[in-house]
Amino acid sequence: MIAILDYEMGNLRSVSKSLEAVGGDCQITRDPAVVAAADKLVVPGVGAFRDCMGALEKFDLIQPIKDFVASGRPYLGICLGMQILMEESEEGGRYEGLGLFGGKVQRFDPEWKLKVPHMGWNNLQTKGESKLLAGLPENSFVYFVHSYYVAPKKKGLTSATTTYGVEFTSVIEKDNVYAVQFHPEKSQQVGLKLLKNFVELT
Repeated sequence: MIAILDYEMGNLRSVSKSLEAVGGDCQITRDPAVVAAADKLVVPGVGAFRDCMGALEKFDLIQPIKDFVASGRPYLGICLGMQILMEESEEGGRYEGLGLFGGKVQRFDPEWKLKVPHMGWNNLQTKGESKLLAGLPENSFVYFVHSYYVAPKKKGLTSATTTYGVEFTSVIEKDNVYAVQFHPEKSQQVGLKLLKNFVELT
């Protein structure tokens, strides 16, 4: 069973339907016991980093997420679900994340004179082998909606980048932790293939 974490900030039904379409057995939940019993965990999210961490604390979900990752079972973070893996975010001030990886979440620089949020289709530049991106064509296009991006301290975490004023990390893959800045549930066949790869992880 794949637990999809409900902390009142995710595109839950769309994520659930997309996972089910590729064979996933899903349950939307905020029950720590359900999370603890799940085979896989998906943490989607839309909104502000501070609000996200506040909601996870409100529903007592921070430690269950950390425990799940530590167990070695597959985790997939989508958008905010990727950003919270970092140590901190500069969105609206300085706020601590889960700290599972070194690095921070930072804003696209206004001096680049880009339209922010970065919204719409952009391509992935893969960096070596990836279980999550297996079978996807090089330079596949996916759908983004975000004003901030992750800057990991260790380059080895990055399995794909995207360029929007700067080349930023758009996919993280480390051991059992997978995360994407874009929205696979909005990325048509490419997104479904990525989700299928996640569903089929053992």
